[in-house]
Amino acid sequence: MTDALRRAVAAMPTPGPWLVLLLAFVAQLPLVLNPGYFSHDELQWGARAVHGEWFAWSALDAFQYRPLTFNLWIALSRWLFPHPQAFHAVLVLWGSANAALLCAIGRRFGVRPWAAAIGALCFALSPYATYVHGWVGCIGDLAWLSCALLAAWLVLRVRSLAIVVLAAVVCTAVGLLAKEAALAIPALAAVAWWLDAARRPRWLAAMLASGAMAALFLLLRADALLHAPREGAQYVLSLANVPLRWLEYQLFPVLATRLETFTTLNAGVGKQVVVAALLWIALAWALWRAGVRYVALFLLGGIAALAPVLPLGSAWNHYAYGFAAVASMTVAAAWRQATLRARLAIAAFAGLTLLHGVVVMLGMHQVGRVQSVFSPALAQALRAHGDAPLRLRVAPGAKEWIFVRLTHEIPEYDGVAIGDRVRLVGSDEDADYEVGADGSLRASE
Repeated sequence: MTDALRRAVAAMPTPGPWLVLLLAFVAQLPLVLNPGYFSHDELQWGARAVHGEWFAWSALDAFQYRPLTFNLWIALSRWLFPHPQAFHAVLVLWGSANAALLCAIGRRFGVRPWAAAIGALCFALSPYATYVHGWVGCIGDLAWLSCALLAAWLVLRVRSLAIVVLAAVVCTAVGLLAKEAALAIPALAAVAWWLDAARRPRWLAAMLASGAMAALFLLLRADALLHAPREGAQYVLSLANVPLRWLEYQLFPVLATRLETFTTLNAGVGKQVVVAALLWIALAWALWRAGVRYVALFLLGGIAALAPVLPLGSAWNHYAYGFAAVASMTVAAAWRQATLRARLAIAAFAGLTLLHGVVVMLGMHQVGRVQSVFSPALAQALRAHGDAPLRLRVAPGAKEWIFVRLTHEIPEYDGVAIGDRVRLVGSDEDADYEVGADGSLRASE
């Protein structure tokens, strides 16, 4: 950087968390302006909200015990489901607030203001975060990471060990009521304790307090987590899954043509995957060149953030929300110490990650546009069809997976019962309607 450029940057206003919040929100306007929904669960919970269903806070035997998330989801759906853009605005604002809090934490760790702000924005615009901010089904991910970030912010600001312990217990408890992924909080505190010598007593107190709350949660929930009925093979736990899941989460950010993480290795180890692996190696090298502590934080902090989801049967974008926060701020912190070649490697990885985030945003917006046409058209067709199953054929060029999701176990839509009244048929089968790429229905001749 030339002296003139340094002086120009120094003369600019110092970017703070509030500016990060504003910029992150504006940059995610494609998500805010989405006129529809992404998947079946949003439609399912919208239907439940109509009937006033609630999740029992005492249902500890349920496989997914997330009373805070589920009840908040129902409450928001009751108010906002008919207005998708307002619903999305709430979640994007929440996600932008997480980015702002991440920026504040980076600053407290000594990251320079511009680096902390840019790192937080890269987090908000990553393919992991944009997916979370654009899918209403990820309220639990927003909540548990908010709890983790708030706990870290308090540890970095408060000197009283009693307050640190209280904050760690409360934040971990609230996070666990939102999602089991909050089990990562004590692991993240352990990494911070190891690396942050200046505040080691506070991190130790936070780690032990958070760990005690996590242990109590597991004691109460172990039987349900291991043996309760679950939907889908993705929830089956196995240590054999850990290496592959970890690899998928490392490579996915720069595979800019993929919408969802579980597709990372669907086509095997092709050229794109090899290039992604080389870019990741270059990023790890760049962090090592900046300082061993940066690559250690990237690897150990990433494993800590991902630990609860690595044994699962498949990888999903929202499972890596916490990992994206750790990785983004670690890379931002390393920038100052990085050599020119290291910065080029960081910039290449970051650039492709941001491009991927844009791809995910636009992809989710497109699915929402399809849903906003398809679901009302389906409800109208069912009104006129009677009790027999409505057969739908997906037109050539339309994405079948979208309609598989949008017809999966939806109780009702717009007051019309759906349930098992809809069946997707093959291209060579008789159908009542053909579904266009835009979600419209055309009566079959």
